[in-house]
Amino acid sequence: MNAPIHPDHLLPQLNLRDTPTALIDALKARFGERCSTALVVREQHGRDESSFAAPPPAAVVFAESTLDVADAVKLAAQHQVPVIPFGVGTSLEGHLLAVQGGISIDVGRMNKVLSINAEDLTVTVQAGVTRKQLNEEVKSTGLFFPIDPGADATIGGMSATRASGTNAVRYGTMRENVLALEVVTASGEVIRTGTRAKKSSAGYDLTRLMVGSEGTLGVITEITVKLYPLPEAISAAICSFPSIEAAVRTTIQIIQLGVPIARVELIDANTVRMVNAHSKLGLREEPMLLMEFHGSPNSVKEQAETVQEIAADQGGNAFEWASTPEERTRLWTARHNAYFAAIQSRPGCRAISTDTCVPISRLADCLLDSVSEADASGIPYFLVGHVGDGNFHFGYLIDPNIPEERRVAEELNHKLVTRALALEGTCTGEHGVGLHKMDFLVTETGNGAVDMMRTIKRALDPLNIMNPGKIFTL
Repeated sequence: MNAPIHPDHLLPQLNLRDTPTALIDALKARFGERCSTALVVREQHGRDESSFAAPPPAAVVFAESTLDVADAVKLAAQHQVPVIPFGVGTSLEGHLLAVQGGISIDVGRMNKVLSINAEDLTVTVQAGVTRKQLNEEVKSTGLFFPIDPGADATIGGMSATRASGTNAVRYGTMRENVLALEVVTASGEVIRTGTRAKKSSAGYDLTRLMVGSEGTLGVITEITVKLYPLPEAISAAICSFPSIEAAVRTTIQIIQLGVPIARVELIDANTVRMVNAHSKLGLREEPMLLMEFHGSPNSVKEQAETVQEIAADQGGNAFEWASTPEERTRLWTARHNAYFAAIQSRPGCRAISTDTCVPISRLADCLLDSVSEADASGIPYFLVGHVGDGNFHFGYLIDPNIPEERRVAEELNHKLVTRALALEGTCTGEHGVGLHKMDFLVTETGNGAVDMMRTIKRALDPLNIMNPGKIFTL
């Protein structure tokens, strides 16, 4: 396997391109105050939740329409200057960093829900609409959008990184839920991919090509996604276990038995401890599964009873059930606050996060060995996982001023990814490749596949201005 990319080795690899004054002048002439070169604005748009560091973009354009995006891209193309799309900045793998300089296009003001087609279970939105905003807008129709990556990310950003999250075990990922896109290409042309129809055999599947392209092929400006009926009944439960292995074995049995569980999330004892301190909760400080069941009252009851029996066979205890929204929110606080609780548990730290996903039958093999390595390292960490689909995350909490801690954390991540790939898994289940997993992508897919990706990139972006330096190098 190629050596992993270390964040502290990133800066020597920077290949900054000059941003001509003429481009900045042209952008300011076109956008006025919506083009900012203020340092504080540029720095805000020059970092995400990763532990990487890079110089900020040369300017930030606040787009309010597809035309704005197209005009900004055309001007950047004229000067061969990179363009980096920006949603709300919640990505974890360095996607937003201007590693080759350039301008950031912020789509946060493109936040309109354009059309709700309740009878067809679809909705079309601008790229800056967030998932919480979308669900608030459609709730009166009795429908909802299920993809929940945890952060209140934009639908455009979620599409670009092929996000998923806690509901993916039942409702799938963005790949399965995006029907159509509007995209600004590297030349500034506006194209549409897909339709509101549920299926199509018309030519290449450009929608799937753009979903997960991480801004390297175009800027997504509009998205049509699937909606789902709000379940007649929802029940949530938490259950503590004597060991992580017992919790994982329970999850595997639930999935292999075909129980249509909507969510099944794992948090380890370290994370429970952090959440208790952060949110003033009194949860048992043991490995825990958080689960949710959707359906009719009878089916939800049947699912819950089946899961409780499976868990009891593995030593699960302290079941706590919730059926009202308020009770469910309280139970899910532990999962939703896990990242922030972990960061606050070690002031000044940064989290180096992992994102492997393996076939469900290999989950225990991958996870338990990785836990042993993390425990032996002495690096504080938290562990959460969408274990129903074999996806889990370690967050190694490092002091960014101690190089040795960073080195150890990267070694742990390297071992984890190596193990996942050996078990026929992937280096990233939902966060994307970005900067952090470029070498792992080569190992996972092979040089031939990455060369094919490069060929597509060169064909669609010959000047290499669309978020260059991400996924792979040219």
